[in-house]
Amino acid sequence: MNSVHDKIISLRESLHKYNRAYYIENNPTISDETFDKLMRELVELENQHPEFADINSPTQRVGSDLSGGFSQYKHNFPMLSLDNTYSVEEILNWHTRISRNIGSEITYTCELKFDGTSISLTYEHGRLLRAVTRGDGEVGDDVTNNVRTINSIPLVLQGDELPELFDIRGEIFMSYATFDSLNQERAEAGLPLWANPRNSAAGSLKLLDSKETAKRNLEAYLYAFYSAEPPKGSHYNNLMTLRNMGFRISEHTKRCRNINEVVAFIEFWTEERHKLNFPIDGIVIKVDDVALQNELGNTAKSPRWAVAYKFQAEQVKTRLPAVTFQVGRTGAVTPVANLEPVLLAGTTVKRASLHNADIIAALDLHLNDMVMVEKGGEIIPKIVGVDMDFRDKSAKKVEFITHCPECGSLLVRTEGETAFYCPNETFCPPQIKGKIEHFIGRKAMNIENIGPETVDLLFSKNMLNNIADLYDLDYLQLSMLDGLGPKSAANIMQSLENSKKAGFDRVLFALGIRYVGSTVAQKLAKAFRNIEALASASVEQLIVVDEIGQRIAESVVAWFSKETNKTIIARLAKAGVKFELNARETLSSKLAGKTIVISGSFEQHTRDDYKNMIETHGGKNSGSISKSTSFLLGGSNIGPSKLEKIKKLGIPIVSETEFLNLINDETF
Repeated sequence: MNSVHDKIISLRESLHKYNRAYYIENNPTISDETFDKLMRELVELENQHPEFADINSPTQRVGSDLSGGFSQYKHNFPMLSLDNTYSVEEILNWHTRISRNIGSEITYTCELKFDGTSISLTYEHGRLLRAVTRGDGEVGDDVTNNVRTINSIPLVLQGDELPELFDIRGEIFMSYATFDSLNQERAEAGLPLWANPRNSAAGSLKLLDSKETAKRNLEAYLYAFYSAEPPKGSHYNNLMTLRNMGFRISEHTKRCRNINEVVAFIEFWTEERHKLNFPIDGIVIKVDDVALQNELGNTAKSPRWAVAYKFQAEQVKTRLPAVTFQVGRTGAVTPVANLEPVLLAGTTVKRASLHNADIIAALDLHLNDMVMVEKGGEIIPKIVGVDMDFRDKSAKKVEFITHCPECGSLLVRTEGETAFYCPNETFCPPQIKGKIEHFIGRKAMNIENIGPETVDLLFSKNMLNNIADLYDLDYLQLSMLDGLGPKSAANIMQSLENSKKAGFDRVLFALGIRYVGSTVAQKLAKAFRNIEALASASVEQLIVVDEIGQRIAESVVAWFSKETNKTIIARLAKAGVKFELNARETLSSKLAGKTIVISGSFEQHTRDDYKNMIETHGGKNSGSISKSTSFLLGGSNIGPSKLEKIKKLGIPIVSETEFLNLINDETF
């Protein structure tokens, strides 16, 4: 077979694979820059050899995110992709090409390129009709129910002069704060952490349960308008009109009078992007004059009047002296690259996550390798490659360990999972201390005055070996320890006593059962009402509970089947820890039928406490304002978007004091 043909086939197969990893699995395996380089190579070869044309080549379509769980819908207007550039020189060349065709000075609109997932919204008579993912550019997944949960996407538009039917395009993304918060919840539930906000946003939008999507706090910016009567005039002015309709348009969008201002915009955001609270991966440059856009037209897959400048992934080289292995609370073993300190994206990087054994094998790491470290869209630095020119022939290959570095137990790997685990949860030191630290945490038993250092001290003195030992601590023994003393000992004892008031759901969460986060713990507590019923439940009985799947059910059954855990439960119960719902924790009529939104900062209780209070009094928590909202429980610094919406809908605000009076009023 022709060698050129072989190369074309090989490139197509690779790009199809990378497309699937990016769009279907939301788990990109190569950088955008590498993908674009391969795509350009294929385009060039196909142009040179039209005899090898194939309508199914990756060059003939946009990557697809179609999934089997959603119905598909044909776009009213094709969703084209943008050509990517990676240097200012390429931007200047693009400007020169289109200037040659137009023969006039060009004004541009520059927009941030949000690193999320594209969406097309259709509005009819001013109301959201449909939301469709990019898909293959012609057909996408209908995710309307999920999109309705996103507060920054309007369901009903403002103004009287709206087109009867039109589409608006934008990007759905996840803020860094939300990403960090959700990853913390996953860590608490013993789940693998998400890699970056982009993957998390894409995965959240494709959840089959819109209630779960609502919990992900997705956001959106809109940036393009399509209708049977195409928009005219200035693209920038059209965006401002869309803002007046109620759409969220980025305040960082700027109209640039010439290409020099475009370059200045790029240079500014190359540095300033690190100050944003959401991820961007470049700048989109568009010809501002819509008439000129129409004159320039489109190729089969991209508009000629727009281009994306992609930030170079921030990458540095440094040496890898060692790889260590950490054991977490759940026994998961995580490899960590210990690097020679190096400056990357404004911070000094000393360590990088290697995630799992498969990553180490794929990188073919050796000790003292010169490695390429990158942040890109990742929050945590990662090693993306090795400079083989610097490898010492005698360097030792990095192998994933076979035994726990803390207790020596043989590691196990469950089928279908990437992580190795230490099975010795009863006697492995980091697992013991990790479980205790989880138990005393704010969202669990909220035992104040005991932190990781105190846990470490008490463990070293053989006073703490499991969570039940906490309630056997003695004031006199504590007061005689170096670093504590009588006052600290008294505070610890009082905190332990206070913790016995924690509700059943918080106790369940505190036990540290794998995959049982705070939300799952609430569901289980309400469904089974006491520890005896839960401990004797079968997998079949568990999976009928809302949000409890096979994996969670099997984990719960396995936890309660262990004698050591049964003993711990008995000891905790004897100490006075609450293992059942009392009458007040069931449905009181005080908030029955009411849907309540919480916003702002509070002084007397935490937001989690108030969520618990709402549910224990029969109310329903909601993250978004709607006509069905009964009232907003407001603290200081209520979110401006929520404040504006409740005023518009005439929804009352209930203060912290008013709310507490309401639920504590015995005459209610």
